[in-house]
Amino acid sequence: MNPELTDTQTAFKEMAAQFVDAEIVPHAREWDRREEVDLAIVRKLGELGFLGLTLPEAHGGVEADMVSYAVVVEELGRGDSSVRGIVSVSLGLVSKSIATWGTEEQKQRWLPALTSGEALGCFALTEPDAGSDPASLTTRARRDGDDWVITGQKMFITNGTWAEVALLFARTSDDGGRGITAFLVPTDSPGFTANPVHGKLGLRGQATAELVLDEVRVPDSARLGEVGKGLGIALGALTKGRISVAAGAVGVAQAALTAATRYAGERVQFGTPIASRQLVQELLADSAVEVEAARLLTLRAAALADRGVSRQELTTASSMAKLHASETAVRVANNALQVFGGYGFIDEYPVGKYLRDARVLTLYEGTSQVQKLIIGRSLTGVDALS
Repeated sequence: MNPELTDTQTAFKEMAAQFVDAEIVPHAREWDRREEVDLAIVRKLGELGFLGLTLPEAHGGVEADMVSYAVVVEELGRGDSSVRGIVSVSLGLVSKSIATWGTEEQKQRWLPALTSGEALGCFALTEPDAGSDPASLTTRARRDGDDWVITGQKMFITNGTWAEVALLFARTSDDGGRGITAFLVPTDSPGFTANPVHGKLGLRGQATAELVLDEVRVPDSARLGEVGKGLGIALGALTKGRISVAAGAVGVAQAALTAATRYAGERVQFGTPIASRQLVQELLADSAVEVEAARLLTLRAAALADRGVSRQELTTASSMAKLHASETAVRVANNALQVFGGYGFIDEYPVGKYLRDARVLTLYEGTSQVQKLIIGRSLTGVDALS
């Protein structure tokens, strides 16, 4: 597969890089320290079209392919993974699901606001006791006339305290994974509470929340897709979402490598820059190879999505990309911290943040272990997840 970008894809990447250098990098350390991204960045993302990439223009989107989306997300990850997460979730998981499964009324109600940055969405799937096994979720929606009444709890929900709408998955019958239905729940609904989660190792600037639903009532028109088809919607969103996480991980790894390479040329020990030391060059060389491999796996998965390959083929490719890129981000950020030595351990320099932010990428939207089982299932035909 030809890894070269088209002129259009290159233009998206360059626009994103300029935006990141001007609007994100200068503020990333402060946002991390105060544990809150300046939400003014959301409107700026919307103005550039980054919250509407790949969606139809009729609903405020920007016509673009998945490769263009991936290179933009990589640049956002390079700047601040907390900002990248805003786009990955609100656009990648919520808006794209609405565009795929929503009624015309749902698209008109939510997509213009989401793509412009006037509103954000969150993806409410994970629960305190249902993470890698989403089919076991216990949040329940019961039918009451023309409405649904939802009760339950969600955990570790990105954008949870910022979002105006939650794409929420609830059990509508006891038929296992086939008993789950998706709903678009306005977060200002009576009985809906979002509690912030603080004290995180990384992604400190990103809003992560516990959601509590106490008899939240929504009309049947808030249902996304058919009754009992919600788990398929969730898993389909996560398949492409893993490409976004992979791209963001490549961005983190590239930022760490760039910082370490620059520092190695500046830091003098024993009378010469440490870049002249063989073992330092080994750390940089190993990192560079891993970053490039992760980038190519990610672009391959995005290109396969653009080609419309089968769900199985795309699932395997996206899992490979997410697995390798997220683990690469951790290794490369750790190598970068080693190059910085003691200075890497304080937040005057960025590599500590890169390592902290990278660590969660091996956990959410499917742990590294789950990705290995998905890949193993593709190779053997045996499902070790059940």
